[in-house]
Amino acid sequence: MSVSAIIPAAGSGFRFGEVKQFKLLNDKPLWAYTIMPFIKSELINEIILVFPNSHINKIKSSEIFNVLSAKKNIKIVEGGSTRKDSVLNGVLETKKSNNIVCIHDAARPFLKESFINDTVSSCDDFDGAIVAIPSTDTIKIVNNGVVIKSLDREIVWRAQTPQTFRKDKLIKSFKIRSEIKITDECTMMELSGYSIKIIKGNPENFKITNRLDWELAKTKVSDK
Repeated sequence: MSVSAIIPAAGSGFRFGEVKQFKLLNDKPLWAYTIMPFIKSELINEIILVFPNSHINKIKSSEIFNVLSAKKNIKIVEGGSTRKDSVLNGVLETKKSNNIVCIHDAARPFLKESFINDTVSSCDDFDGAIVAIPSTDTIKIVNNGVVIKSLDREIVWRAQTPQTFRKDKLIKSFKIRSEIKITDECTMMELSGYSIKIIKGNPENFKITNRLDWELAKTKVSDK
């Protein structure tokens, strides 16, 4: 298999309060930590970074980008107005010969390389695979502040990334489900009728969403 990694990093950082993917964690920007497992993975032959247009020239001229791009083929693509648009922009810029795409949140800097390998290998038997963890909380469906029902947490999993798919199926899914809003690509794939394998992840692969997450990330980096 020939695999492209896509790192959507064009978000505005609304919940965090600033554009966190470029914020320095110790001495490196967050996105640089995130792509390291993809640089190390022998399965990945290119990395597509999807950045807001306002940051592209600055990143391309940065020392850290030049150092990392010397280790693996890294391309920067302009993001869209939504995550869905940004990921599609990235997919369309992958090598034509690559038949698998591995999508990973820029704000998940503690990914283990094994999750890349496991999701990619699962595409032999499935249309895609995602990393997820079983829910340890009871999940409520709520409408207007009122509980409608409770879900059985034994069958509820919290989706993470990477989310890895056969590229041709993913592109078809973008066309089939062009009208829906999504928060992850798996939603679009499952609604298109494709089979998605679950790979059990771990809580360390958390997404930095708020300031408490950032402080935890600083502690983890300092401990290494």
